[in-house]
Amino acid sequence: MHPPIHDVREAVARALAEDLQPLGDITAALLPVGTTATAKFVSRQPGRIAGVLCADEALRQVDEDLARDWAVAEGAIVEAGHLLGTVSGSLASILAAERTALNFMCHLSGIASRVGEWVALTDGRIQIWDTRKTTPGLRSLEKAAVRAGGGANHRGNLSDWVMFKDNHLTVLGVTEAVKRARQVWPARTVHVECDRLDQMVEAIEIGADVVLLDNMSPEQVVECVAVANDARAATNTRVLVEISGGVNDDNIVAYANTGADLVSSGSLTNSSANLDIGLDIDSDPASGSHE
Repeated sequence: MHPPIHDVREAVARALAEDLQPLGDITAALLPVGTTATAKFVSRQPGRIAGVLCADEALRQVDEDLARDWAVAEGAIVEAGHLLGTVSGSLASILAAERTALNFMCHLSGIASRVGEWVALTDGRIQIWDTRKTTPGLRSLEKAAVRAGGGANHRGNLSDWVMFKDNHLTVLGVTEAVKRARQVWPARTVHVECDRLDQMVEAIEIGADVVLLDNMSPEQVVECVAVANDARAATNTRVLVEISGGVNDDNIVAYANTGADLVSSGSLTNSSANLDIGLDIDSDPASGSHE
């Protein structure tokens, strides 16, 4: 479930530079030299946890001597008050890393929690997909959070597979678009966005791998799925049917009951509220000395 470690290290390094350059934490530098503490990461509300690797990396990059002990794994379901992990060592180092570590965990856990809610609501009747509507520079981290929530990833970038949207199709048309994709990229997935029933049938008959039903009501999707099933049977293919556009907390169950294979929503990554996570610090005043 974790994002690639090189992406984690780069994202954390950028975030710490943003917070600490040019002089470091000038407030924490005023603490008595040698002051140590133990701090606890605690969830203030129920949800799913993501971003453990990012928080751990923030602590490590600030001070490798900090002792980190995580009590939960990525994707863990927690209640309010749940202990997520502890860090011990220099209080100044803990304070310097605190906001960066929490920013990553709160944001990514918020995504995982929202995805987890949709997964629970749909109960396996449809697969929950993300989109490319991610925070610039954080895509692999946010897509990992989707996986931590029980969802699955749509294409990671424009090189992953061929996807024709309405702006492509106004020039090429469905049949010509799919033919060109098969000729130039014969081993790539071909994905076609459809806003009408006849477009969907054309895409299936010409050999698309996935059809995206764009901004259709649940009732329209049910009709399209029935026609898609007939077309799939006639062509002996298993093209996937995806729903996207206008999906929200209020209608996700209705869409899950349409018989479609996948539902995607940019709101999972670009609109999920942070999960409230805090860092409770117990300092050891006897450990410090003034110089």
